[in-house]
Amino acid sequence: MSAYCKIAPRHPVHHEYHETEYGFPVTDERVLFERLALEIMQAGLSWEIVLKKRKALNRAFDRFHVNKVAAYKAKDIKRLLADEGIIRNRLKVLAIIENAKRVQEMRKTHKSFARWIAAHHPRTKPEWVKLFKQQFLFTGGEITGEFLMSIGYLSGTHHPDCSVFKRIKALNPPWMQATEKLS
Repeated sequence: MSAYCKIAPRHPVHHEYHETEYGFPVTDERVLFERLALEIMQAGLSWEIVLKKRKALNRAFDRFHVNKVAAYKAKDIKRLLADEGIIRNRLKVLAIIENAKRVQEMRKTHKSFARWIAAHHPRTKPEWVKLFKQQFLFTGGEITGEFLMSIGYLSGTHHPDCSVFKRIKALNPPWMQATEKLS
């Protein structure tokens, strides 16, 4: 279970995310896309760096509105790579833009990113990773796993003794339903 519950409470950077977002079920497309983008940005870095840059990333990526990001052109990529407030990794920036286009495509078949995720539920982590690698760029095992845990689709975000765990459990997140279906 998560060691995050030991370091995050009362931490100046991690506290708010731990208490109000991490592991809570999410269906809002903008929030889902932001969370996926943040996980991509985190690859090879600490989550604390990403949380510190979150506000700047939201500003730079138009609050992660899928249609706006999907429409980015070369000038936008140049702008992003010059923005000292964000994580300036060309492969990550390009993956986020391409993934926005792929979320748009999901709307044609599933109406939304949230419905696409729900349509593939339940799955084991290896099955999710395989699916995400087929659908998105820059989504290996760690990124996919953390993304799905952060939105309530995989267990492990909070220790059972954590007060946040009890609040999330009361919401009956998808990982609880999957435990029942997969067992």
